[in-house]
Amino acid sequence: MTTNRELEGRVALVTGGARNIGRATALALSNAGAAVMVNCKTSRAEAEAVVAEIVKAGGRAACHVADVTDESAVREMVASAVRQFGRLDILVNNAAVRDATKIDDIDLATWKYVTSVILDGAFICTKACLEALRASGAGAVINIGGMSGHTGAAGRPHVTAAKMGLVGLTRGLAHDLAPDHITVNCVVPGLIETVRGPAAGGKSPHLHEGLLGRRGKPEEVADVICFLAGPRGRYVTGQDWHVNGGAYLG
Repeated sequence: MTTNRELEGRVALVTGGARNIGRATALALSNAGAAVMVNCKTSRAEAEAVVAEIVKAGGRAACHVADVTDESAVREMVASAVRQFGRLDILVNNAAVRDATKIDDIDLATWKYVTSVILDGAFICTKACLEALRASGAGAVINIGGMSGHTGAAGRPHVTAAKMGLVGLTRGLAHDLAPDHITVNCVVPGLIETVRGPAAGGKSPHLHEGLLGRRGKPEEVADVICFLAGPRGRYVTGQDWHVNGGAYLG
């Protein structure tokens, strides 16, 4: 994890920041000097634990409970971040659903739910943050994709479609927001050592540890996110950053 303070004075919003990659990202951004708004939908206790860890280490952080598919709730979350920290420079769209269901058993309601959290949520959060990101002068949006969006995965047509949709959203936003000095990139983790609920299912036969022969750590994904959010990543936009140990060579 980075130990420099290149994000000093910056403010970040991390959706789905209570655990796994979201938690590691919130901690890494704080370690680099940013104040962090940690979002969650249901895992309030875990999100508050992340905030407490950041504050104990001398950083600034707050927790905000909001459903990323609820436009009014997201607008209030962004406003709260700006009220508490004075600005907003970095948005990490990490909130996701990792359902595993065969196509025969996916009804339209399930399809819409999964795609709304992953893809619609990223759109809604980005829209709500635009004013603050434009005022930053060096705004950064980082969408968290998934390797299965590029390789496909059994039992996850809804998840893979939404994750690949993030790639298209990233590229489109990169064009639209470049005049505002806002970079937009997509970080695509491979198999990462995370804690998942039973709905996520087991490991897909299409996914493997890759050339390095191991799963990645959430902190290794977070380090890439910090790079893209910081001053060293200002000439990078519209890109997919694969963090997978060589499991997918795209």
